[in-house]
Amino acid sequence: MGKILEINGPLVRLQLPEAVIGEQVRVGQIGLVGEVIGRNGDTALAQLYEDSGGLRPGEVAEGLGWPLSVELGPGLLNAIFDGVQRPLNAVREKSGDRIARGVSVPALPRDRRWRFVPEPRRQGGMRVDGGDVLGSVQETESIRHRILTPPLTQGELLELAPEGDYTIDEVIGRIRLADGNIEKLRMFHRWPVRTPRPFRRRDHAVQPLITGQRILDTFYPLLKGGKAAIPGPFGAGKTMLQQQIARWCNAEIVIYVGCGERGNELTDVLEFMPRLKDPHTGRPLMERTLLVANTSNLPVVAREASIYVGITLAEYFRDQGYDVVMVADSTSRWAEALREVAGRLGQMPVEEGYPAYLGSRLAAFYERAGRVETLSGEHGSVTLIGAVSPPGGDFSEPVTSHTKEIIQTFWALSKDLADARHYPAVDWLESFSGDVPGAARWWAENVDPGWEAARSEALNLLAVS
Repeated sequence: MGKILEINGPLVRLQLPEAVIGEQVRVGQIGLVGEVIGRNGDTALAQLYEDSGGLRPGEVAEGLGWPLSVELGPGLLNAIFDGVQRPLNAVREKSGDRIARGVSVPALPRDRRWRFVPEPRRQGGMRVDGGDVLGSVQETESIRHRILTPPLTQGELLELAPEGDYTIDEVIGRIRLADGNIEKLRMFHRWPVRTPRPFRRRDHAVQPLITGQRILDTFYPLLKGGKAAIPGPFGAGKTMLQQQIARWCNAEIVIYVGCGERGNELTDVLEFMPRLKDPHTGRPLMERTLLVANTSNLPVVAREASIYVGITLAEYFRDQGYDVVMVADSTSRWAEALREVAGRLGQMPVEEGYPAYLGSRLAAFYERAGRVETLSGEHGSVTLIGAVSPPGGDFSEPVTSHTKEIIQTFWALSKDLADARHYPAVDWLESFSGDVPGAARWWAENVDPGWEAARSEALNLLAVS
């Protein structure tokens, strides 16, 4: 147990000799949560996920013993989380419409019982490795949720529960580890959000993501497992285009992350998405969707964490063998959060005040996309689509220029086209796609051998006009 020494906005200096970098901490009488980002002797520097107003030096602080992690298991779909995976509906039931600080609610419901069906191939006495499928749960009518062995767990399976109804806290199996210890298995596990989940190997992306937007699918295709950016000035239609992709794309799971967006826009998403029907199944779209909502008035550190929460959830469904699309709106707000925290830390600013590590952070985030062979031998993919909001529509600003170097597909939006009510306002001169050869092979083998020639002819006509 330690105490607060100094407070500087979301940054607090703590007397915590045993804390390690990355560890979560709880501080103050109301129990605000944050994470350690630096150490100096017996003191630790932590950034809080909530407003630090009202905290005082001398109040208690304690290390929780784990990094910022998410709970992965049944109950994720059809849910709305904040930037650190607090379920907003459950939080509202506990604290009302205005979220109180320090509210602690489990990310996944503990009282709901799920029908667990064990994997027939799993028998007592056989070896299991991380990522192996232990069984499944019909989470929604559209999606069957596969229960996985935690990625870093391997050993001899001693027993596996029979088919039945269980809560996620109940033990469904036991494994004898290499050191002889017994580990209990449940239908959920935790994973640190800043650590990419492991897989066997990367695969080549082979199938285009059909977005339902003809200009994108025809001229600037994106393969499943690819990386795309949607840059554009205010009012160009970035959010609307992302919402249309989330609704019409042929991915199996959709994760929508609102990172630092205006509250009215996120309210539209939260009210609009649950009412939509899935055009592929006729079922409610939310049966295969989850939302991470973090508005611009919420603490800056939670905004920075929300991107990592979203991509970790996407990797989890990828590990089950699903094709996942994660939409991030917007990475510019995330980069601004990095800039604010870096300024409070006194780090040397470079381009337009952003920290020197902006490019490497963006690259590390986008590199978590891809099509992979999972630990269980399945094939799954994460496709990342990030909106970028360059001030004044200047595509040479740091976030846009760094993103352009990383991604494969660039869907640039034009304010002039948007003002002319030409939607989606995709600029056919600024936009590009590196996935055209792969998409052309797929179209030639499965639909129309003349697709590439027709695309080139149409682009030539646009260039002339």
